[in-house]
Amino acid sequence: MSQAKKTRTVVEIYGRKYTIIGDEDIHHTRVVASMVDEKMRDIYQNNKSLDTTRLAVLTAVNAVNDYVKLTEQYNELLQKIEEKEDY
Repeated sequence: MSQAKKTRTVVEIYGRKYTIIGDEDIHHTRVVASMVDEKMRDIYQNNKSLDTTRLAVLTAVNAVNDYVKLTEQYNELLQKIEEKEDY
């Protein structure tokens, strides 16, 4: 049984370097890390008293909130497509 080759990518998020090992290509991993970094910096601009841990948790909450909303929108679109196909 063959396994997909894992990629190892060093990224910087909010001033710290992280080594990410995963199945995605390096470009994808860097894009994701850049988006996390940008979101953390945006949140920090609105509340400069946050420590890094609280900032990271708020960033995760925001990201999952966005994911849930997109999933709901996707499911609504699928339902509309199915309804149109039933006609």
